[in-house]
Amino acid sequence: MNMLVDGEWRTGAYDSTSDDGSFERQETSFRDEIRDDPDARFQPEADRYHLYVSYACPWAHRTLVTRALKGLEDAISVSVVDPYRGDDGWQFTPEKAGCTPDHVHGADYLRELYVKADPDATCRVTVPVLWDKEEDTIVNNESAEIMRMLDTEFDEYATRDVDLYPEGYRDDVDRIIDEIYEPINNGVYRAGFATKQGPYDEAVDDLFAALDHWDEVLADQRYLAGDRLTEADIAMFTTLVRFDNVYHTHFMCNVQYIREYDNLWPYLRDLYQTGVTDRREETPNERTGSEATRETPGVAETVNMDHIREHYYTTHPDVNPHRIVARGPDLDFEAPHDRDELPGGPPSDLVAAASADD
Repeated sequence: MNMLVDGEWRTGAYDSTSDDGSFERQETSFRDEIRDDPDARFQPEADRYHLYVSYACPWAHRTLVTRALKGLEDAISVSVVDPYRGDDGWQFTPEKAGCTPDHVHGADYLRELYVKADPDATCRVTVPVLWDKEEDTIVNNESAEIMRMLDTEFDEYATRDVDLYPEGYRDDVDRIIDEIYEPINNGVYRAGFATKQGPYDEAVDDLFAALDHWDEVLADQRYLAGDRLTEADIAMFTTLVRFDNVYHTHFMCNVQYIREYDNLWPYLRDLYQTGVTDRREETPNERTGSEATRETPGVAETVNMDHIREHYYTTHPDVNPHRIVARGPDLDFEAPHDRDELPGGPPSDLVAAASADD
């Protein structure tokens, strides 16, 4: 795979699989944090930070879901790269549907920003990236940490009263995020990028054992941590929503579709429909002074299945050398799910209000 070495772009600079054929994920390299603390280098402020994302990437998708559920669209801006990642890495192609220019620097490639932040960078160039426009540098490129910062440090600028890391649930949330990471979030990659039968079999066994376990858990509770929507559900969602369209076929995770699970499939639809587009009251927005009657994005608006399909089927020639993009399946994520019969539910700010025409 391709990466920066001492600030220079190198193709084929490292192998993502070990000698025994197992997939090995490289650690992220920028790990500073934003803290609501007067002594912190990076403090939460509106319009200071910028997210670089791909709609295709499940790790970047976590940050987009968190930003949408918190209502941070006005406080934290976003640039979206091309879903196709070629030899030059993530690229900005604003002429392509769903993509944007680099709104901060006008760069052609994401790697330019990594070098701007660290001229001697030796690392992979990944999304998401949380950029500080004030110091003109990368704060962090670890998705779980960015998700946590957006969730906990920007309440002053959020337009929704949503807490995805609530007191009394935090130990469970941290435990669940850790528990689902290796067998599920990373497990699909362990299966898809394995180059020998043994590591592939181990990854698939781990993956479906974990999916079976959580399907049983979700029979009696609405969310992974119980009756509250949390960061753990976001971490699960971004893998599940891609599963039937890409992981099942492209990564050979074909023991079972998510849509065949009794509880995971309605749970996935429940999450997809969270914070659905709603119409707010006709009162001025306290922070911007604009009319607050507007459509507010929810989870569904962060899902771009065209980008997801294009990325996976065209970006991994070792897995799919002809780069043919599979057509389906066409899933109805908006079908009724009946999960609201279980205890708990999303915060009131994430429940769609009645249309002004109703």
